[in-house]
Amino acid sequence: MPDRAISVLDGNTFVVSDSRGDVRPESRVPPHGFFSEDTRFVSRWELTVSGQPTDMLSTTDLHYFVAQFFLIPPSEAFHAASPLTVLRQRVVKDVWIEELLLSNHLEEPMRIDVELAVAADFADLFEIKDAHIRERTVSATTRENELALRYRNGGFLRETRITVSEQATIEHDAVRLQLLLAPREERTVTFVITPHGEQPDRAPVPRRPAGTFEEIRLRRGSDLGAWMALAPVLETSGDTLKHVYHQSLEDLAALRFYPHIADQDVSLPAAGLPWFMTLFGRDSIITSYQVLPFQPELARTTLRTLAGRQGITLDDFRDQEPGKILHEIRFGELTATGERPHSPYYGAADATPLYLVLLDEYERWSGDRDLVRELEPNARAALEWIDRYGDLDRDGFVEYRTRNPRTGLVNQCWKDSWNSILFSDGRLAEGPIATCEIQGYVYDAKRRAARLAREVWNDEGLAERLEAEADELRRRFHEAFWIPDRAFYALALDGDKHQVDSLTSNIGHLLWSGIVGEEYVEAVVGHLMGDALYSGWGVRTMAMGEAGYNPIEYHNGTVWPHDNSLIAAGLRRYGHDDEAARIASAIVGASAYFQYRLPEVFAGCPASMTHAPVEYPTASSPQAWAAGAPLLALTTVLGLRPTPDGPASDPHLPEDFGTVTLHGLRGCWGRADVAMDSTRDGTRDAALPVG
Repeated sequence: MPDRAISVLDGNTFVVSDSRGDVRPESRVPPHGFFSEDTRFVSRWELTVSGQPTDMLSTTDLHYFVAQFFLIPPSEAFHAASPLTVLRQRVVKDVWIEELLLSNHLEEPMRIDVELAVAADFADLFEIKDAHIRERTVSATTRENELALRYRNGGFLRETRITVSEQATIEHDAVRLQLLLAPREERTVTFVITPHGEQPDRAPVPRRPAGTFEEIRLRRGSDLGAWMALAPVLETSGDTLKHVYHQSLEDLAALRFYPHIADQDVSLPAAGLPWFMTLFGRDSIITSYQVLPFQPELARTTLRTLAGRQGITLDDFRDQEPGKILHEIRFGELTATGERPHSPYYGAADATPLYLVLLDEYERWSGDRDLVRELEPNARAALEWIDRYGDLDRDGFVEYRTRNPRTGLVNQCWKDSWNSILFSDGRLAEGPIATCEIQGYVYDAKRRAARLAREVWNDEGLAERLEAEADELRRRFHEAFWIPDRAFYALALDGDKHQVDSLTSNIGHLLWSGIVGEEYVEAVVGHLMGDALYSGWGVRTMAMGEAGYNPIEYHNGTVWPHDNSLIAAGLRRYGHDDEAARIASAIVGASAYFQYRLPEVFAGCPASMTHAPVEYPTASSPQAWAAGAPLLALTTVLGLRPTPDGPASDPHLPEDFGTVTLHGLRGCWGRADVAMDSTRDGTRDAALPVG
């Protein structure tokens, strides 16, 4: 069985190690290291005691920001009691602090040698992901009880500083201590590992430990408590639902990313550990949408931050156009030196309409019309992008094709891997590509923007125009995308306007957006819930029987929790309540096999074959929109919707959810309590406002 990776994180500053706490340079899945802003500041951190690696007795990742490892020196004697124990504790807040509590259990003195082997490769996260790490010249400076490792490439500088609280021998690749422990003595040794960076386009952010290990741990615990207190309190007789609800909220707290904007106290969700610990337009928007009734501040920060980085010019290298919402921003060396376009990169055709969807949904829940007025120019620019730049050939559909063939994304939809858009016979589609779900997003965006234009911006002309455009898009979409002989919507249109005819989960997003005509709904639902697409743990990204199907192919047969949460919401929108509840139950039920932390993706193997969801080898965990999936599923089956007078509800709960009460549901009404129930005969009690 592979060694379990332990992650300790503070936004995009995090440590990944094995279950003994060691950072091993040979580990690739997941990659070990101390990372910050897309650079690996420590690539090796291996503890030995008296010349030998330790044995692990237990590992506890208490919260996302702290972990402890209970270790002993190895012994050849069976049942031999170790005379020495090592409690290794780790916390991350801007810097990494590690404490070793060494306990002598003998009635006599003990002399021990402690060594930490150290290395810093300063690899860019893109290099690690691509398994192609270049050699770098790293200089080492040793001072009393301090080791500094430094790498420079022109104006790009990265440095790792390691200090130790005890007198130590410092070398370029190790910190060594010779300790004499008195009888029954406990000795604490503290290491502080500080990342430091400089580059021409950004002022350095100074980092220093904000107190002792215990002070930081307590402060971070209080911060988590305050975050959890903002969310509604869930009371439920469904044990799995209770656990996944709490874990999802804690994972969202773990992934909070503080962007480089004036207000440093606000956060938005980073996409996922380890590869995507940064701002992603699509991911942050969808996550914010999923969690709006539970943590609405994420949406506000996401909307404002993305508006501040909205495209303003034509830039082929970055796939940027005026009005376009960014895809991804990075801070590592490859981006700083211009080898990668991510400063930021705009290669997403769906983030811009999704931005408008979130803006409207946020206003419905929060009543925050001041923000909608503030962002009116950004919303109008997004609408302009859809029509002027998103529709490459003026056929009324939004297509994508990268203008950066060397390092740009070939596919710029949510299934953005290179081989995700396939014909039924397995052929790759060639662009420009118009995926079906993006047309649904545009339809929804124009309907929602029309409401904002009418009710907030006082522009009736714009509202009427957008409604007419949405109606025409809906009509033309059915004509162009419906495949009569297979009775589902094409995955996409290729560059020659041929229907890309694979059966995929994308058709579920069409229900979520509302673009599906009533006469087509039953056929779409039948495909989504049929054996070819539905695995028992959720809807697969691609149906069994398609030539490109593989249950462990990233976008061509796996199950994504966030994908299923949107599909369930779409099913409920069209009155397919039982099917929505079935998917919600499957999402929540799957979490129990992952310690209630849903990963980014898992295999699409049939539940009847595996009896448990099968892990995907490189899935991000925690991951933002996977954490948001149970929350949107809960909103969906509760039938929650905002009204000026309070939350309205039309519950249709799966039986395994039992009774559900949400205390302190926030919205434009302030706070309110809502209670629901499911019964064994399938009837549901109405929602009962109790506060």
